[in-house]
Amino acid sequence: MKQILFNGKIYLNRNSFTSAILIEDGLILKTGSDDELLKLINIEDVKIDLKGKTVLPGFHDSHLHLYGSAVAFQSVELYGLSSKKEIIQKAKDFLRDHPIKDNQTLIGRGWNQDHFIDDSTLLNRFDIDNISTDFPIVFSRACGHVVSVNTKALYVLGITEETDQIEGGHFDLDQNGHPNGIFRENAIGLLRPLDISLSVEDKIHLIRQISQIANKYGITSVSTNDLTLGNKEAQTLEAAYQFISKNKPSLRVTHQVCFSDLEDFNERIQKVYHLNENEFNSYGPLKLFIDGSLGARTANMRTPYKDDPSTSGIQCMSDDELKQFVSLADQNDISVAIHAIGDQAMTQVLDAYQRVIHKENRLRHGIIHCQITDKALLHRFKEMDILAYVQPIFLHYDMHIVESRVGKDLASTSYAFKTMEDLKLHVSYGTDSPVEGLNVFQNIHCAIHRQDLKDTPVNGFYPLEKVDLETAIDNYTLGGAYANFQEKHLGRLLEGYKADLVIIDRDIFTCEPSTIKDIQVELTMVNGLIVYKK
Repeated sequence: MKQILFNGKIYLNRNSFTSAILIEDGLILKTGSDDELLKLINIEDVKIDLKGKTVLPGFHDSHLHLYGSAVAFQSVELYGLSSKKEIIQKAKDFLRDHPIKDNQTLIGRGWNQDHFIDDSTLLNRFDIDNISTDFPIVFSRACGHVVSVNTKALYVLGITEETDQIEGGHFDLDQNGHPNGIFRENAIGLLRPLDISLSVEDKIHLIRQISQIANKYGITSVSTNDLTLGNKEAQTLEAAYQFISKNKPSLRVTHQVCFSDLEDFNERIQKVYHLNENEFNSYGPLKLFIDGSLGARTANMRTPYKDDPSTSGIQCMSDDELKQFVSLADQNDISVAIHAIGDQAMTQVLDAYQRVIHKENRLRHGIIHCQITDKALLHRFKEMDILAYVQPIFLHYDMHIVESRVGKDLASTSYAFKTMEDLKLHVSYGTDSPVEGLNVFQNIHCAIHRQDLKDTPVNGFYPLEKVDLETAIDNYTLGGAYANFQEKHLGRLLEGYKADLVIIDRDIFTCEPSTIKDIQVELTMVNGLIVYKK
């Protein structure tokens, strides 16, 4: 049985539209005019009258934490709170409806000290103790690169001033030399015993829930960093993803895979890296972390932070270890995608890539975030054809801190979306959820207007780095497909491509530009099947 969508405005390519699209067995058979395609269907075939609505390819979020988002949405949401007092009250309110049992851990995420009006210091154990000291509490900063815990958590874990610091990370000490509950970068791994262990069935439920939310925003495929193989939770999480992929999936999933150490990576390669793959569950790049976040001042910079000269960030992995990971991946035809935000972190990554990329970047190695750059760094991207996994939505918050963190000169060449296009880099967009929400259109707003979600500044933040609408859409569709070697069958609404598409409630190409961030999805289709309908 065929399906036809007709009487619409269907985006094919820049300045190219059609009114109808014919689908069979999950593939686009043909695009064309209503008259042309309506002649090709039978009475039993499905007709969908678009009534003039605009249709776009399904969106690909090129970097997020899908399962992590599901867990975050089930915990105490601390996003946007403006004081430590608010955080304490929000947690107490949460506990009234979700009482802690059997000394389990209370999890929360989203606090940001830059929003605090009462005390702009990082959340510490003394603050969180005001919620409770009866059970462990673990509250992650919005970026996930700083985590704060209460005194009970330190006691359960046995962490004291005698505990060794972790290479590539740090836990802070108070004025008396005792741990104050603040953990940065690799030191966050010390908190892993407090993780709540869930069954495969629990994880299936959470992944289905978050997939439905993604579908609501028009997301049909994702590249997700959830799996850390060698971690005890990875086996059940892999099983959950594999089960869903074979039982009514609504989202194409490509994993950006972390490993506990080089030995675990090598062991996986020797067994089989691409385990039980299908079109809804595939294993993509090796994912590495080289530094932290700008907001937490753990992004690794060449020079000290302007607003805190005591630090230039944290290097989370040594040069030698990085080169060993990259070499092992490249030798085994595995792509690499590396988290790097600071200019020094990107220099470190590019140096490692330069050792394995000779004539061309055949494995499409890339850098995730690519925030603090100068022109020389971006030209190095071009020289090696390094992929840029970009999150324009980060500007919503970062534009308010970046100049104070790194100075105006470096800020002016950072988040360089237009420069990346002028250099013809391969760029893909994403959200890094749960760092930011899954809303595609807010992300596009930040890319094309370079404004926060309150429409400031009026002319945009360093407006010469704005991209046009078609570029933003293509980076959110075809760009993500390219990063996963899928550009020949995903990311466009052309003959032979998968029927992954979204119908939106207004014409994104002609509506008032300031309302783009308010666009809603009316229908999402994956493989020709409706997975969301408003």
